[in-house]
This record gives sequence, C-alpha cells and structure tokens, in this order.
Amino acid sequence: MDPNETPEPRSNNSRVLLWVALVLVLLGINGVLFYLNQQKGQQNEVLTTEVKAKDSKLQEQIKQYEALKADFERQSSELQALGLSNDSLVAKISAVNADLLKLRSFKAGSFSIAQQSLFKQRAQNLEGQLRKKDDDIAQLKKDNETLYTETSTLKERQNKLSDTISTVVRSNKELSEKVTVASRLQADNIHVAIITSKNKEKDDDKEEFKAKRVEKLKITANFARNDVSPKETKAVYLRILEPDGAALYNLSTGGGTFTVDGQEAFYTQKQDVVYDNSRQKLEFVYAKGAEYKKGLHTVEMYESGQLMGKTTFTLK
Repeated sequence: MDPNETPEPRSNNSRVLLWVALVLVLLGINGVLFYLNQQKGQQNEVLTTEVKAKDSKLQEQIKQYEALKADFERQSSELQALGLSNDSLVAKISAVNADLLKLRSFKAGSFSIAQQSLFKQRAQNLEGQLRKKDDDIAQLKKDNETLYTETSTLKERQNKLSDTISTVVRSNKELSEKVTVASRLQADNIHVAIITSKNKEKDDDKEEFKAKRVEKLKITANFARNDVSPKETKAVYLRILEPDGAALYNLSTGGGTFTVDGQEAFYTQKQDVVYDNSRQKLEFVYAKGAEYKKGLHTVEMYESGQLMGKTTFTLK
C-alpha cells in the first residue's frame, strides 16, 4: 500500500458519525426549546386566566361600590324629601367615592386577594348599614304619613271650628246689630209751641206761627217704649233747622257739635236724661235772642247719633 494514500473509507465514516451527532444535538436542543416553549405557554395561559379573574373581581367590586353609592344618595334624597338631613350619610357617600377611586386605580391583574377580601368586607358592612338605614327611613315615612293624617284631621277640625266660630261671630254680629237697631230710642208726639215776649205759650194744630210774635220755641216729646234699650243716662240732642237748612247754634244757649253718620254736626240744645222706659216726657225751651226767619223750620231729635224723630213748623 502506498503510504501517501489516505484511507477514504475510515474518513467517510467519521464524517457520517459527526453529522449524525450534530443532528442528534440539534434535535435535542429543539426538543428542549419546544418543551420550554410549551411550559411558558402554559404559564402564560395561567397568568392570563389569573389576570382575567382578578379583573372580573375588580369590576364586580366597582359595580358593587357604585350601587352602594347610588343607594346612599337615594337615602339622602329621601331624607331631604322628609325635611331631614343626615351628616353620617354624607360621610358614607364620601367614603364610598374614595373607595371607588382606589378600585379604579388598580391596574390589570394588580387587585390582590388580600385587597379583594378587604373591599368585600367593607362592602358587606356598608350594605348592612344601608339596610338598617332603609328600615329607619321606612319607619320615618310611616310616622310622617301618620302625622300627616293626624295633621290633616286636626286641620279639618280646625277649619270646621273656624267655620263654627265665624258663624257664631257673624250671628253675634247680626244679633248685636239687631239689638243695636232695636235699642234705638224713638221720640213720639214731637210738638212745637211758641212763647211770646209776654211769656205766654201759644199752640197751633197746624204748627204755624207768626215770626214776630216768637220769643222762644218750646219743643216737647215722649220717649217711645223700648224694652231692649238699657236703662241709663241718655244724651238727647235737639236740632232746629232754619229754612235754609242751617242749624240754630249758640254756645251760650247750650249749642255744640256732635257726630251724626260719621260727620260732625251742630246741635241746638242737649239734655242728659235718665231713661227708665216709662215714656218720659222731653222738653226743650230755646231762645234765639234775635228775629226768627220766616219759612219752614225742621225739628230733629237724636240719641247716640241716631235720629229719634222729627217734625216741622212754619213761621210766617
């Protein structure tokens, strides 16, 4: 054998073995990589499932707190409708708002089991307080309805009583007015005579006299019977009206002013008489102190501003 010749068969076998080993190594590496990828995929699926579960719990918790907030706000509105306020409800709404801000600040998958337990327990406590407050509000509404019914009944009774009182007052007023009218005194038989300068009294059925003969006027009358008017001192006013309608008036002869129908008027004379319902006689004697006017004169008698009666006489 030529020493310079290379043994080709052995060399070829070595190469084949080398390639086979290389292939086996590559296959092993691929197998390991495939296994590792499988494991990582499974881990990712587990992590994704855990994140989804946490997010689901987080969303449920957010909805629960949103519902709690809405219920507390509803309770606050119901109390306001009842005319009440409650600082504790305001504080609870603020606390729920703060919890909602915290819950919404959690990132995906960061809502831990401990946090879930904490917020769940707080939500349960708040729900218990919510139910108790609902019971209290329901009782308040019931009490308010009862009070409203009692108030309505009382108001109805008050209205009826007011109507009754108004009726009584109206009846009393009407009765008082009737009594006032009935108690007005009347003058009967008003008669005019004259007294001459010779102090002689002259009568005339027609009550017509010569003016130049009149020195004084004498007016007489009787109280009409009246069982309603109280027996007491009565102020009786005499008015003698001249033909032009002016009242004979002189302070020196007992004249003055009084009120008739809300207006001030002059009177000729006044007498205070103790009325005893015995048809007492009234008598006035008036001296003008000057010549009397000719024409139709009017005589009026008043008591308490009310006309008792009147008559006329003529001076020629």
